Amino acid sequence: MPSSPDASVTPVAHTRRTVLRTAAAASGLGAAAALSLRPTPATATPAKGGSRTELVLLGTSGGPVPMYGRAGISSALVVDGRVYLVDCGPGAFGRYAEAALTAGQLDGVFVTHLHSDHLADLYALLWLRFGGFQPLGGPVHVYGPGSAGELPAVHPAGRSVDTVSPSSPAPGTAELLRRHIQGTAYDINVRMRSEGWPDIRELIVAHDIRFRMPKGAGPDRLMAPPMKPFEVMRDERVRVTATLVEHPPVFPSFAFRFDTADGSVVFSGDTAPCGNVARLARGADILVHEVMDLATLKLGGLKPAQLRHMEISHTDASKLGPLAERAGVDTLVLSHLVPGAINIVPDSTWDAKVRQGYSGRVVVGRDLVRLPVGRARRG
Repeated sequence: MPSSPDASVTPVAHTRRTVLRTAAAASGLGAAAALSLRPTPATATPAKGGSRTELVLLGTSGGPVPMYGRAGISSALVVDGRVYLVDCGPGAFGRYAEAALTAGQLDGVFVTHLHSDHLADLYALLWLRFGGFQPLGGPVHVYGPGSAGELPAVHPAGRSVDTVSPSSPAPGTAELLRRHIQGTAYDINVRMRSEGWPDIRELIVAHDIRFRMPKGAGPDRLMAPPMKPFEVMRDERVRVTATLVEHPPVFPSFAFRFDTADGSVVFSGDTAPCGNVARLARGADILVHEVMDLATLKLGGLKPAQLRHMEISHTDASKLGPLAERAGVDTLVLSHLVPGAINIVPDSTWDAKVRQGYSGRVVVGRDLVRLPVGRARRG
């Protein structure tokens, strides 16, 4: 059954000036009435209908700038009480606690790409909980892109741009976390000595995702040529596969699919409409896909280069429905909304635009919404 906009939220009448301010902020990288917004503990107890798998939307806004009503992008898939986190944007650390999830439940983190709005709270979540009250329960495996190997070209051509850290200008996930630990060494050393905290280096296990590069793929080349999904990780609860997506100039950028005994959930990451996402999501129960409202962004006074970035790197709401229909997914969840402020684009607008070309269930993402996966919904 399609979700309806949250009746408790009344969008304010917004002037063009309001749209200008908020839409411009939303592009800083340049609903749910039928769903419970009240956080409840995620446990291994089966949900009604038999599902032991639950999707929790922690943050649903895109871009690094804080947005009214939504935290930065982050989702948790809870399987038998264990948490698999996808991205960890600004504000996600707090939302994790608000969702009644504990650090001890966290098994793995999957990073779609190395943009700040997908990473801002990642190290904070691990660093602030490696000891003390309600600490991590054991090693947390973090999977994310390796080094791009090279930087994208400067646009417009000829503009002078200095390179930060020229000896290693494009660190991957493992190096990123290693540098975080080095930069916070004083706090870590003090806590290990004075409070008996464990060695954080034994609790963060970072993996640069390795895969067979499709022919022609790479920075300043093809971002996401057609490819078969590849396996990233599997354990007794979940199998995770991935594919490249279209998010220039950031490379590599991934979408992830989680297959569980209850059903399958796919996370698009940031991407323009991409055949690889449709292929990865084929037959999934839930597709969590990024979305933007380009018409609103055009009112925001963005520079031509910023608008061009949005057009080639993200998915407009009017183009998302046909992709989800082609994939044959049961439920389409909108997340990483740009602009993400709930008083700029009403849920009803997101819903109406995405329904063009899609016959399934649409959920306009709100922070702390929980969705049972697979059997609980079908039962």
